[in-house]
Amino acid sequence: MSDTASDCSDCTEPRTAVTEPEVEALVRGICFKTGPPRTLGVEVEWLVHELRLPQLPVTPERLEAAYAALKTVPLRSALTVEPGGQLELSSSPAASLMECIGSVSEDLDAVRAVLRRDGLGLVGVGHDPWHPPRRFLREPRYDAMERCLDRTGPAGRRMMCTSASVQVCLDAGYEEPGPLGLGRRWWLAHQLGAVLVAAFANSPLVGRSPTGWRSTRQLIWMEIGPGRAGGPTLDAQPRDAWTDHVLDSPVMCIRQDSGPWEVPEELTFREWIRSGSPRPPTREDLDYHVSTLFPPVRPRGHLELRMIDAQPGDDGWIVPLAVTTALFDDPEAAETAYRAVKPLAERTQGLPAPHNPLWIDAARYGLSDPELHEVALVCFAAALEALPRLGATTEVTDAVRAYFDRYVVRGRCPADDLLDRVRGTDSRPHGKDIRT
Repeated sequence: MSDTASDCSDCTEPRTAVTEPEVEALVRGICFKTGPPRTLGVEVEWLVHELRLPQLPVTPERLEAAYAALKTVPLRSALTVEPGGQLELSSSPAASLMECIGSVSEDLDAVRAVLRRDGLGLVGVGHDPWHPPRRFLREPRYDAMERCLDRTGPAGRRMMCTSASVQVCLDAGYEEPGPLGLGRRWWLAHQLGAVLVAAFANSPLVGRSPTGWRSTRQLIWMEIGPGRAGGPTLDAQPRDAWTDHVLDSPVMCIRQDSGPWEVPEELTFREWIRSGSPRPPTREDLDYHVSTLFPPVRPRGHLELRMIDAQPGDDGWIVPLAVTTALFDDPEAAETAYRAVKPLAERTQGLPAPHNPLWIDAARYGLSDPELHEVALVCFAAALEALPRLGATTEVTDAVRAYFDRYVVRGRCPADDLLDRVRGTDSRPHGKDIRT
C-alpha cells in the first residue's frame, strides 16, 4: 500500500510493451474493482524522534539499528520506512472496523516496545515542527523522486522527509447508483475529503513557527502541483476521469538496471507510449507510474483517502479511521454525509482537489471556517450514530465522541492545540502531547 513500488533488478529486460488501448483497459479494470464494501484498511505514518525530547534529531545510525531490530518482530501489518525515516504500518484488508483497529493496535504496541528500548518514540503530527528535511533512504527511486520534485520547489523534499498521515482505504463500492455505489463514493471522497482535512488538521508549524495554515502538510501537497499531487476532474465518470489522468500525468522517472534512473521533463505516460523512447513502457512501468501519482483520493483497486494528517496520541489514528469508515460504509450515514457536503461543491468552482478554493480554505482555516464547521457537526453526529451498527466497541465510540466534543463542537482541530502552545494561550496540562 506504500506510495512507491519496490526497486526492480530487471527493469529493462525484454518485456511486452503496452499499447494505449491496453493501458486504458488495465487502468479501468484494476484501479476500480467494484463489489459490496466489505473490507477496509489503514496506513499510519509516524515521525520517529527521541522519546523524551522529540526536538532533538536522531542520528541515521540509531535509526538504522532500531529498524534492523524491527525487522525481527512478527507483524500482521506491512512495515515500511519512508525516505526521511518515517515509519509506516499498512494493515492487511480487514473484514470489519474492529478487526482493523485490533490488528494495527497490536502491531503498534510491538513497534513501540522495540523503539522504546532504543530511547525512541513515535510522534503523531502531520509535519515535523522541529527539523528540516533530511533524506534517510538512499535508493535510486528516491534519488529520482527528489530530482523530479525539486523542479517545482522545496515542497517535494518536505513531503518525502517531514510529513506523516493517516490514510484510510475503502472498497470502491457497488456498480450501481445509491450511497454505496462507485460514483457516489468517488464524488463523496473528494467533497468530504475537505471536511476531513479541516477536522483533523494537525500540522501548523515549521521550524517551531506558525505557517498560517492548520494543515501545512496539505499545503505542501498543493505546492507540489496538480500533475503530481492533484486529482482528476469530477465532471466525467470515475473510470474515464482517472484513466485520462494517469495517461496525461508526467512520468516521474524511467527505471534502469544500473546507475541513476532517468528523470524526463514533461513526458506524460501517453507520450511515452506513443514515442517508445528511450524504451517502450511495460505493464510494470504502468504500475510504477500509478504509484508515483499522489492525488488526495487514489484508486488502486480500492479508494485510498490520503488527505488526513497524522494524529496526536498513541491511538489518535483510530478516530479518523472510525469516522471515515462510518460515513462511507453505513448507508444511512453515507446518505447524510452526501446531503451535508453537497452545498460545499459550489466552493470548488469545478476545479479538481486539492487545488480548489474549498480544499485551500480547509487546509488554511480548519474548522474555524463556518461552513466546514457546520458540515463537520452533521457528519460526526451521523458517524456516532452509525458506529454501533458497524460493530464498533464502546471504547471506540467514546473516543470519537470525545474528539467531537473537544474539537468539532468548538470549531477546533489538533492544530489549534499546537498553536495555543506556541502562543502561550494553552491552559491545559501538556500530558502526552508533543512539546514545541
